[in-house]
Amino acid sequence: MQLIESINGLINGWVWGPPMLILMGVAGVLMTLLTGVFQLRHIGHWMKKTVGGIVGNRDVTAHTKDKSISQFQSLCTALAATVGTGNIVGVAGAIASGGPGAVFWMWVIAFFGMMTNYSENVLGIYYRRKNAAGEWSGGAMYYLRDGLGSKPGCKAIGTVLAVLFSVFCFLASFGIGNMTQVNSIASNMRSAFGVPTWITGIGVLIAVGAVVLGGLKRIAAVTEKIVPFMVILYIAGSVVILATHFTMLPAIFVSIFKGAFGMQAVGGGIVGFGLKQAVVMGMKRGVFSNEAGLGSSVMVHSNSNVEEPVQQGMWGIFEVFADTIIVCTLTAVSILASGDIDLATGQLAAGVESSGLASAAFGAMFGRPGEMFIAVAILLFAFSTVLGWSHYGSKACEYLLGLKATWVYKVVFTAATFGGAVMGQNLAWDIADTLNGLMAIPNLIGVLALSGTVAAITKNYLERNLQGKQVKPMLSAFADVQAEQEQSLASRSGRETAGK
Repeated sequence: MQLIESINGLINGWVWGPPMLILMGVAGVLMTLLTGVFQLRHIGHWMKKTVGGIVGNRDVTAHTKDKSISQFQSLCTALAATVGTGNIVGVAGAIASGGPGAVFWMWVIAFFGMMTNYSENVLGIYYRRKNAAGEWSGGAMYYLRDGLGSKPGCKAIGTVLAVLFSVFCFLASFGIGNMTQVNSIASNMRSAFGVPTWITGIGVLIAVGAVVLGGLKRIAAVTEKIVPFMVILYIAGSVVILATHFTMLPAIFVSIFKGAFGMQAVGGGIVGFGLKQAVVMGMKRGVFSNEAGLGSSVMVHSNSNVEEPVQQGMWGIFEVFADTIIVCTLTAVSILASGDIDLATGQLAAGVESSGLASAAFGAMFGRPGEMFIAVAILLFAFSTVLGWSHYGSKACEYLLGLKATWVYKVVFTAATFGGAVMGQNLAWDIADTLNGLMAIPNLIGVLALSGTVAAITKNYLERNLQGKQVKPMLSAFADVQAEQEQSLASRSGRETAGK
């Protein structure tokens, strides 16, 4: 274990060094500029087309008869994978290590990450193809191979990067999507209810197997029920805490902004160290939470029954917004309102562990039931994340080894949940951090290389839908899929017109 920790530490220090943070930032800023700050300028439009369509648009929520899933199911499955322990344990860890200022940098990475995630989804839909089972297959590996690889002299590099992304995704599914999640479940069940970790491991193994082995349709059916329930319940609990600590909010936000720019020393250390920790921990935990830039959630978004790449891209914007701007912020403010963090220095109160910050915050408000509530919230968040990531790993396995190999993957993935329950917490999180970074590298190269394609597709969509121009839609890079999607889009438009 010491050897593993040493090797992982070396790789992690390189992967999450300044070059990676710069690459993340450049990708998000570039896509924001190329799309005309889409996340702000068209906020009303993407809100209407995403969460606004859940109630009034049956095409968004209706279950499909083919192998695809609905737009709402794709969102819930993606949110299942992103709204996980990173929103509770990850945020707590970021504040403990980087002080309140880390929250600001989580917001920054989320703001620009909205357009990174948007771009991934646009490319995922544009370059997706159907596999032998009739299911859509899309993701970074496909736009690296067929998008980047189609550029002059880039066929080899596109193919190599596609394979590397798939390998890293395959491995990451056992880290960020399995071990860290189950480890958090087991730790919290033990502290809140006294349940031994091995018993939790067996229980999670059985529950995961029952869903994952049933395929994407079963995963989507479960996540569309769990995710809205768990998010609304958690938000409600957090809002109660904020309402009762309303007078503290000005001081909390002052500490966040002061800490973000090194105007206070974290844990009594020097200002420069505090600034570095705030930036690094905020960005790392922000990416861990919303996964923008990893190229992960695009694999389930690509299974949507949508025709428009931009439509699914807008679900990607909402995904990051809901995950980080709403859920992570509520967690952070609840923790900072608890009194367990010194707002002036960012130092932890004596006897408080970072992993228990959220539990302590809810416990201070609701007593023992509050601590139990956090344990249940982590259980739901983490369990749903395992379900979502099982699909990502399955798609990576399909790309590398073929469709038949995915059954073996699902069995091994299910069995690995028990190992996550009894594994050391710090090592599990460190390995997940490393694999996140390794996934992001080829994906971000693909997004940057195909940024012009994303801009062109976005311009085409805005011309047709907001400016009323009669131009041919850009729906797929492949002629046969383009024709099929054009026909499907015309049918959908006809239904919407008839409904009006």
